[in-house]
Amino acid sequence: MRQITNRVRAGYAMGSFVTGAFNTVPGLLLLPYLTDHAGISAGLAGLLVLAPKAWDVVFNPVAGRISDRSGTRRPFLLGAGTAVAVLFAALFASPFTGAGAAVYVTAVFLLCATAFAFFQVPYLAMAPEITPDYHERTRLMAWRMAVLALAILVSGAGAPAVRDLGGGYPAVGAAIGALILLGALASYAGTRGVPAATRSTTSTSARALLAAVRGSRRFRSLLAVFVVQAVGLGTMLAGVDYFARLVLEDRSLQTFLFAGFVGPALLVMPLWQRFGRRHGKRRGVLVSSLLFTAAVVALIPARVEPVAVVLALMAVIGVGYAGMQVFFLSLLPDVITAEEERSGESRAGLFSGVWTAGETLGLALGPGVYGLVLALGGYVPSTDGAATQSSGAVLAALLGFTVVPAVLAVVALPLLPREESA
Repeated sequence: MRQITNRVRAGYAMGSFVTGAFNTVPGLLLLPYLTDHAGISAGLAGLLVLAPKAWDVVFNPVAGRISDRSGTRRPFLLGAGTAVAVLFAALFASPFTGAGAAVYVTAVFLLCATAFAFFQVPYLAMAPEITPDYHERTRLMAWRMAVLALAILVSGAGAPAVRDLGGGYPAVGAAIGALILLGALASYAGTRGVPAATRSTTSTSARALLAAVRGSRRFRSLLAVFVVQAVGLGTMLAGVDYFARLVLEDRSLQTFLFAGFVGPALLVMPLWQRFGRRHGKRRGVLVSSLLFTAAVVALIPARVEPVAVVLALMAVIGVGYAGMQVFFLSLLPDVITAEEERSGESRAGLFSGVWTAGETLGLALGPGVYGLVLALGGYVPSTDGAATQSSGAVLAALLGFTVVPAVLAVVALPLLPREESA
């Protein structure tokens, strides 16, 4: 077996600055940007956040097959990563409000999401090609998840801070765009010399995609659980600003909530890796999901809990989230390799494309779900964030941040496939 160097592990992991920032900041700030800066209703804003990512659900598998047919994936990291950085900077710089802002944000977000598909899918497809070793993949994903946690911490805590310190939303776009560019360049340089994909000549048609996915029950089951949990995570992410501002009545706590959520995850990655070696990846998903759920449920009385307790619970949620992510992402290459051995074809890009499409759909549905909950609670939009909200809107902000993610984290766990022997 080819030995993976720390340079490759670190280089591959650095791509998580692209995926972490892109998946975190729009889910965190785009909804409040639209409702409290552009003057768009909560229900419509949720749909606007969803629409461009719904396109990616269709396009990501195609991007995966294109990368399969190219025979090499690294150039996508550089070209697509740079495009994501530029378009992200433009996303929060709309010169319009109201309907004009709706059109502008939708168009730019659509372009940015398309560029992101050409980064994320080849990036994820590289994992099973870097190493065939079962446990080494867990180690590779642990490195990646550690950097992902750092990326979420820096972007998720830093973006609101940049906005609130006077930079406004345009400064957020520029700062996060620079972070994305850094991650793209580092991942491209760090993965120099990794094995290239085997060029595939199979079709990129929808029929071929569906046939491949239909033929792998383990992949479908794993994807189903992952997507349902992603909806819950996306809902929680979209609610951080509203939870801090309406439930805790202190918007400045948003940064501390994120730090409490992500910071501990940086420390527990080696522990989750050790747990996976001893007890298996499937059990790791179950234990981390239940830990996440228990801590989220404990946040329901947040209005009367001390801030220190809320932050401590966010730390426990972060520990559970870290395990959920690392075990799902280390199970995926195992499933992909099994399918490639069965079919004799290169399918890493195809399955990675379908996987990222599912992740994109889940994370995009989250803000849509949260926006719907806010709308049902009577949330009032504005252009300065100063509108007075009713008790119903405050309750909606709380339930969308706690009950919805808790239910979605466990409801699909019975579908989790049995793990094959290492």
